[in-house]
Amino acid sequence: MNVGLWVLIGVIVVLALIMVGMYNSLVGLRNQVKNAWAQIDVQLKRRYDLIPNLVETVRGYMKHERETLEAVTKARNVAAGASSAGVGERSKLEGELSGALARLLVVVERYPDLKANQNFLALQEELTSTENKISFSRQFYNDSVLRYNNKTQMFPSNMMASMFGFKQGEFFEVKLEHEREAPKVSFA
Repeated sequence: MNVGLWVLIGVIVVLALIMVGMYNSLVGLRNQVKNAWAQIDVQLKRRYDLIPNLVETVRGYMKHERETLEAVTKARNVAAGASSAGVGERSKLEGELSGALARLLVVVERYPDLKANQNFLALQEELTSTENKISFSRQFYNDSVLRYNNKTQMFPSNMMASMFGFKQGEFFEVKLEHEREAPKVSFA
């Protein structure tokens, strides 16, 4: 056989292996993004499960704060019902829920008996822990999206990505202005 033919076959095999490697890498990164989003969902579900208990505990103490409790409940139900929405819409709804929870915790400051209640303190600690886990999950998700987007945009894997329809991932971003502001703490 001709040496040139062997070289051509070798080049074709190497190129095929490179393409398979790029494709597999894109699939792996896309799946990592999906997994990271699922981890956010797990933590959000935990938050949704905690909120009704928190609201019920607070309701007994806060007879005159019906609006605040209703706002938290409504925001929770809307966010929980949007599990199939896109990243941008979920981000917006989760921001609204976070805002409603922040308002609830500010109102709680007016009720010293409630702040000392063991059930409330335990629920508040669980919610704080869950919020931290949500934050870490969002960070991991955004890191995964960054790696995936880099791979879909950088040469030569961008050609493979466009050939097989790999779309860019969407970052989980803060959409609401009040979430960007530092919380105001008052000991007065």
